[in-house]
Amino acid sequence: MKHAVSLDNITAGYGRVRILNGLSFDVSEGEVFGVIGPNGCGKTTMLNVLSGFVTPTSGRLTIFDTDASRLTPHERCSLGVGRTWQIPRPFDKMTVADNVKTGAVHGAKIPIDKAQGAAEEALGIAGLMSKKDCLAGELTLLDRKKLELARALATKARLLLLDEVAAGLTEAEAGEVMDLVRALKDKKYTIIWIEHNIEVMLGAADRLMCMSEGRNVILDTPEKVMNSKIVEELYLGSEA
Repeated sequence: MKHAVSLDNITAGYGRVRILNGLSFDVSEGEVFGVIGPNGCGKTTMLNVLSGFVTPTSGRLTIFDTDASRLTPHERCSLGVGRTWQIPRPFDKMTVADNVKTGAVHGAKIPIDKAQGAAEEALGIAGLMSKKDCLAGELTLLDRKKLELARALATKARLLLLDEVAAGLTEAEAGEVMDLVRALKDKKYTIIWIEHNIEVMLGAADRLMCMSEGRNVILDTPEKVMNSKIVEELYLGSEA
């Protein structure tokens, strides 16, 4: 299967602090690729590298057959990369529909008079059509997270980077997130998803990677990763 993303020996960090230490992995088109690991292992830095907010100091990043190692966030958006944030960042005083139109106009470069259709399509996928006329600042946390996703979809993203979309949600709400990711998988979106709520991720991920100290320490099927000695030691300690 064709690769949507390839990281080859990526190192990156902030100033003199190195976070990623030779991180390598490939993600196939249409795959839901889950990433787990203890706090501080480099998951968020990895997403920042993928989305262009952190530039690697060495290594090569390829996205849809393009060397994206030095591309800016808006250039990656044009490649088809969309990202959500753990803490939603909507324009609170704009309607839900106008938030999503912003993604269509500025991300997908759709003329403003034609952005309504793209916005409604994204809202429909995210399950927010009934809230389209609400102010974003009045939404529940779950709906704000859905809005993050809808705005990314409106940019015509093919690769979605999901940053802890289940964080802070109830068990039932987290189940909605899992169902939504499954629906996106059925629509052939490629998804790289970091999450602390591993149970939610296990319901949708095709493969799972566990990181530690900025490296890929195991990558396999979710069942094999979760049953591995490496993951047990990372989360529970070597004497578990």
